[in-house]
Amino acid sequence: MDQPHAITHVIFLIFFGTAILATLALFTRQSLLVAYIALGALFGPWGLKLVNNGMIIRQTGDIGIIFLLFLLGLHLQPQNLFHSLRKMSLITLFSSLIFFAVGFAISYLSGYTYAESFVIGIAAMFSSTIIGIKLLPTTILHHQHTGELVISILLLQDLIAIAALLVLEIIAERDGSLHLGLILSAFPILLTVAYVFQRYLLAWLLERFDKIHEYIFILSIGWCLCMAELSHALGLSEEIGAFIAGVALASNSISFYIAESLKPLRDFFLVIFFFSIGAGFNFDYFEQVIIPACLLAGFILILKPMIFSWLLQHAGEVKSVSWEIGVRLGQMSEFSLLIIYTATQTDLLSPLTTYMAIASVLITFIISCYWTVMRYPTPLASTDKLRRD
Repeated sequence: MDQPHAITHVIFLIFFGTAILATLALFTRQSLLVAYIALGALFGPWGLKLVNNGMIIRQTGDIGIIFLLFLLGLHLQPQNLFHSLRKMSLITLFSSLIFFAVGFAISYLSGYTYAESFVIGIAAMFSSTIIGIKLLPTTILHHQHTGELVISILLLQDLIAIAALLVLEIIAERDGSLHLGLILSAFPILLTVAYVFQRYLLAWLLERFDKIHEYIFILSIGWCLCMAELSHALGLSEEIGAFIAGVALASNSISFYIAESLKPLRDFFLVIFFFSIGAGFNFDYFEQVIIPACLLAGFILILKPMIFSWLLQHAGEVKSVSWEIGVRLGQMSEFSLLIIYTATQTDLLSPLTTYMAIASVLITFIISCYWTVMRYPTPLASTDKLRRD
């Protein structure tokens, strides 16, 4: 099978299979994200082996994460970011430290090394932006108090996650202080380039040609990928460059339109990303990792709602709202997967530990989606009374 046909065949299998499983998921009021992951496990190298080209799947899925971080940056408008920092910064920071301690302690007591437990602790800090926003009704909670708090916490966690990825990039450098200095200098270089180009070129181009929607679409994608490539060339990850590209455009009045127009493209690649998660899980390790994975996931699923609820109630929120926010944020994150993958590439995690951590993330994804859909208003709620769009 030649390469072009291989790519077409893989995409056909992913989206044809996704269409079928997504239909079943909707009929049973389940999260579509669970369907994407399940299909990957079913079709992947350790399932039916219909999709064996892991490199194509992984690289295409990585593009979805790049666009996700670009869109997250687009939503970080300075005034909203300041409001979020002022209102929820202490809660987000304190909860992140608690979740780090929980992940570290459980992993260390389960027999993993100090370094592995440290990485797993970092991965446990974050809740899923994709699940949190996907299951948040756009016409009800999104514009009300609960939705504002959920989004504020997620945005602040995303900033912490970006910082964590940057720290892992620095830890990965083992060739001396020169390379470490280059990594440390790369971040301010990216910020400077983003600021200068946005202020003196992009803003002018967007203002001059803002009526031509196709041009805006092309320019924003080009800007995102350009910053991603520059970030990679400077020794950082493409995801960090994409995030900075989004933040640079956030202050522009057209940023909301750009974010809306890129959502279908992001969703296309995110389907492949979540498929790649399921397809990449090696079931040969299943018996070895399932018990510690369930233990870690169980503690996360129980403690995250409790801790968020307790912190929010102490901040003056009512009990019902605090508990609902805790449930909506009661899982690990796609950023957790990025942390795990980055640590694996730098040999901070062994393959066995990697699959244990991935299994924990997947378990929290699935159970948290079920919990939220069955109990609270979502576009995919289990009853007409709870269904909101």
